[in-house]
Amino acid sequence: MKREERIYEYIQTQSQNMAGDDFKGRVGFDAQEIASALDILRNNVSKELNSLYRQGMIVKFLGRPVRYFDKGELESRLGVQLGEGPFQFESVEAIAPSDEAKPVNPFVRLIGADRSLRKQVEQAKAAILYPPDGLHTLIVGQTGVGKTLFAHLMFEYGKVMHRFAEDAPFVTFNCADYYNNSQLLISHIFGHMKGAFTGADTAKAGLVEEADGGVLFLDEIHRLPPEGQEMIFYFMDTGTFNRLGETTRSRHAKVLIIGATTEDPNSALTKTFVRRIPNIIRIHPLSERTLDEKLDIIRLMFQDEAQRVKKPIRVGVESVKALVGSIGNGNVGQLKSNIKLLCAQAFLNGIDNPKCMEVDFKILPTQLKEGLLTLSANRQALMELTKRLGGEQFLVILPPGRKLQLEDDDEAREPFNLYQVVEDKVDLLKEEGISSDLIKQIVATDVNVYVKNLYNKKNSVNMTTRERLLKIVDASLVDFSEQISLYVQKRMNRSYRDRFLYAFSLHLSAFLKRVKAKETIPYTEIEGAVPQNSLCLAVAMEIGGLIEQHYHIKVPRVEIEYIALLLESAEDDDLEDKIVILVLAHGKGTASSMLEVAQRLFGNTDNSTLAVDMPLDVNPQEVLDKITAMLRAVRCQKGILILADMGSLCNFGPLLSERLKVPVRTIDMVSTPLILEALRKVDVAGMDLDTVYDSLRSFHGYEAVDMAEGERLAEQAHEVIVTICSTGQGTALKLKALVKDILRQAGCVMEVIPVGLVNLEERLAEIAEDHRIVAAVGMKKPKMRIPFIPLEQLIDGEGEAILRELVTGRRHTIPSPENRSPVVKKLCEESLQKFLTYLNPAKVLPLLLSFDQRLEERLQKKLPNPMRIRLLVHCGCALERIVTRSSLTYTADRSELPIEKMAALQAAAKVFEESLQLHVPEDELCFMAEMI
Repeated sequence: MKREERIYEYIQTQSQNMAGDDFKGRVGFDAQEIASALDILRNNVSKELNSLYRQGMIVKFLGRPVRYFDKGELESRLGVQLGEGPFQFESVEAIAPSDEAKPVNPFVRLIGADRSLRKQVEQAKAAILYPPDGLHTLIVGQTGVGKTLFAHLMFEYGKVMHRFAEDAPFVTFNCADYYNNSQLLISHIFGHMKGAFTGADTAKAGLVEEADGGVLFLDEIHRLPPEGQEMIFYFMDTGTFNRLGETTRSRHAKVLIIGATTEDPNSALTKTFVRRIPNIIRIHPLSERTLDEKLDIIRLMFQDEAQRVKKPIRVGVESVKALVGSIGNGNVGQLKSNIKLLCAQAFLNGIDNPKCMEVDFKILPTQLKEGLLTLSANRQALMELTKRLGGEQFLVILPPGRKLQLEDDDEAREPFNLYQVVEDKVDLLKEEGISSDLIKQIVATDVNVYVKNLYNKKNSVNMTTRERLLKIVDASLVDFSEQISLYVQKRMNRSYRDRFLYAFSLHLSAFLKRVKAKETIPYTEIEGAVPQNSLCLAVAMEIGGLIEQHYHIKVPRVEIEYIALLLESAEDDDLEDKIVILVLAHGKGTASSMLEVAQRLFGNTDNSTLAVDMPLDVNPQEVLDKITAMLRAVRCQKGILILADMGSLCNFGPLLSERLKVPVRTIDMVSTPLILEALRKVDVAGMDLDTVYDSLRSFHGYEAVDMAEGERLAEQAHEVIVTICSTGQGTALKLKALVKDILRQAGCVMEVIPVGLVNLEERLAEIAEDHRIVAAVGMKKPKMRIPFIPLEQLIDGEGEAILRELVTGRRHTIPSPENRSPVVKKLCEESLQKFLTYLNPAKVLPLLLSFDQRLEERLQKKLPNPMRIRLLVHCGCALERIVTRSSLTYTADRSELPIEKMAALQAAAKVFEESLQLHVPEDELCFMAEMI
């Protein structure tokens, strides 16, 4: 559900639930209240509230703070019909059932009135209110920018402000209709007398008389002939005119003239009008307006169509991007025509679907699809639009007043299939030649990530876990799963979050379906992914017994392994918490000030960073109690890092660790740079507590001078890095080679020692006697308190950055594209040596890395290392297929591939044309587009 939909549903529900006794005065809900209830940033809530208000879906009650109430519920309770809106009131009592409520300011319906069109709106208001009868106005802008709409809003504003009577006329005339017959043109505007020209058999009043007391809107006013211009100007100056055929100007009318033109104000055709008309309002073309305004206009136009067809419209984000990219000289008018045509096609395609209409990229005509290419050429605009769309796959546009929720819910469409996750991952890793031990490690990690992402995605909806589950699985299964969840909490002596209940319920449902369909559960080599002597495996076996008793079925051993994986992923719940940074200092405001400066510089304001000031006259015990209470109010299972200035504050660590049962590390001599560096290591690098602590102990500020080269080399001679795998051979030796490359690139000379899991702790103790172990890299975290980088983290790129920082003591920047990642380079080189027969991997690899860099620049994002490795190896093999004239043929539907990805791949692949004169065919690029 989109953010706007969640906010409207909240207001709608709360409005309906408001007690009758509370329905008085300034009813409703303010932005801060809604932000707290839905866990959305307040400024984002305000933006969506303004959008809903402009759409007329909610009513605004003025005051501090401004409150909002559902318009439909308000009408129902008061027995009034407010109309289209938008509306704002002082209180409920101000809305009398017998009076027709009227909008306060018609310009609020104009998208951009408070942004890019603010100045124009102020000009328009001034023109209407200027005494005694307003200022005549010329509106200048390209075809389709909304000049006519703007003129109508000026007129409506004049009625609201009582400058025009309620029944005052608004008369429109397009001067281009008769520009080739000046007599007829002037006759239409000013009228004529009998016999004034051939065919004038009777006298006739003109538009000026018809518009008396109101507005005469002359579109394309520059088409007036010179004599007509002079008559208009004379009327503006004096308020008098004559009909065609009269000799004296004795007629009077009170009319506000609003002219409109598409001509440049500096052109010869309009210079006279600019000189004689006092108020010139320039309307920007749609292409120059803000991205938010473009999106708001597109939403509003789709909402109009949704109102016509009386059902929601789902618009694919690629279609939205294409519409934004297609905005050109046609402006709002052309955009409206395009959206109408799209909706007509979507209506035809989905005529049998009563729930919604689908506007996907496939139905766009060619000229609109090219809009996506146009937008892709502007990388900054594309990035900004993607950010605005919030990563969603489609926009849901509903008719005004419709409840903002589709019955076709994602919950019911997205089954949880742990088996498929494991099967797919194992098959992929086997194809890559990964060892069984490493496969088990990676599968265990992926299950944790998959479960967490699945639950977090569903948790964005404001429903309980049970409510979400009941939409998918049977109530009796949910009841049994809740019993299992309670059993697990008691058995493992810990409080599991709802994530385990959610994942276990869906997995159990999938398992029972397999049993019912007599489908076997694949083995997939997951045995051993959870240690055989672990509590998770023991509890999983007990759960298997409970399932057998409850459902009278046999639970196979492999199913026990899957349940153990789920338990282990739930055990890792706490890992998503951040390390809590606690800044302590003596004096009033010392710690708070340093933390505030660091947070402003870094952009961090979450509740995992705290500061406590200790005035000199306060008992340390009181401060310790205060700190304990603060920490109990936040999640700190990953540990607490205390940055203190001196004295008793440096001794709080052991006491807090004892009270809270969490690890605590303390560093003294706190400073703003130290806090900033701690924030960066915790937030960006994702280091664990011990790694952060060890790296900060050697931190001497951002301006510290490097030690002499000889001293640095001498110190590094006593430092080592340990690589860990099951035997200390094979994978560990490959790891050693990878780590050596990283060290060489970082300019460090350091020994790398491979070790096995057998007697791991004893072997590490032996190494530690003669060396300082800077870090351990590999499959299992040692018990010894040293920084540890898991193998998957190293391959993913994040661990490589952490390792560089540990050995250099500073953030490391990689200057050349060829050396961006030794891990990627090494693994690609090994794979290419296996697959390439005709091309030299050593020659091709630098070009592939250059291709990779260009691609990331075009996509404006960094690809994960595993994806980069797969992509570059595929690309290298594609080059060999081109040489041997055996390129692959892409048979799937190309229109489903994102155009911006294809454009980025085509641009990046030019490196092969420039260096090897090899053109990569589109079919090969399609396969690559699927990878990214």
